[in-house]
Amino acid sequence: RGALPLEIAATAVNGKLGVAEIQKHKPDLVFLDIQMPVMNGFEVMAEAPDYKYIVVTAYDEFSYAQKALRLGAADILLKPIELSQLIQSVERATGWRLTGNATVNDITAYIRKHYAEPLSLNRISEEFFLSSSHVSRLFKKHTGESVLNYIHHVRIDHAKKLLEEGVSVKDTAAQTGYDSLNNFYKYFKRCTGSTPAEISKSVKPRIK
Repeated sequence: RGALPLEIAATAVNGKLGVAEIQKHKPDLVFLDIQMPVMNGFEVMAEAPDYKYIVVTAYDEFSYAQKALRLGAADILLKPIELSQLIQSVERATGWRLTGNATVNDITAYIRKHYAEPLSLNRISEEFFLSSSHVSRLFKKHTGESVLNYIHHVRIDHAKKLLEEGVSVKDTAAQTGYDSLNNFYKYFKRCTGSTPAEISKSVKPRIK
């Protein structure tokens, strides 16, 4: 994974195999070329639409970009790719914080993996064998926010998705690490400007 907190779940040599791997592993992010054997990138996005895609292509044509964005691509990168462009693209697509510090990147990855569990600055510091004051200073320096704020942002991002999928407010709070509904409402409102109930009411019932 190099300097980035990314784990490669799978790779595929053609679009059809790519769809199978996407559906099997359900990755947070998919890097996709336009020109691929069997199925091209557009066909892959149409076949597996509910994923975040970064399209990597050598084709600098507006029509390609337009079609990719219409199919839901989060970003488009032109080859050859520089590391700084890759980092910015991943951040835009996922909302993750990718910094120049490997420890901070590992901490953000740890939070994204364990957000549903009881998390605190002390727990994270113990996990990385560092003092809480050092973690706090390091994280603030490289992300511009506190560890606890980042935890809440990750939790609320997931909570919003659950509510939009029709999960109840109570179950959403429990599944995103909040043992208090009052705290859940407070941080949800702070992060989104809306209440969980407002999001739930806006979700259209699904017809089975």
